[in-house]
Amino acid sequence: MLTDLQLNTVVKLRKPHPCGGYEWTVTRLGADIGLECNTCHHRVLLTRRELARRIKTVIFAPSPSDSPEI
Repeated sequence: MLTDLQLNTVVKLRKPHPCGGYEWTVTRLGADIGLECNTCHHRVLLTRRELARRIKTVIFAPSPSDSPEI
């Protein structure tokens, strides 16, 4: 499941952030995954293993044509 993640993918986690938001946007990919809360815009880094445990569903996955050119 984590191999399908791309930048700007919106995911829903199992437990809410203290601000009450469940939805997060992927902002960084690598050994650690960067997430930004869609409610309060707080940023966190989670290991791939930790995110795999916490993720509930993928709400929005951008198409490959939406990803930035490198």
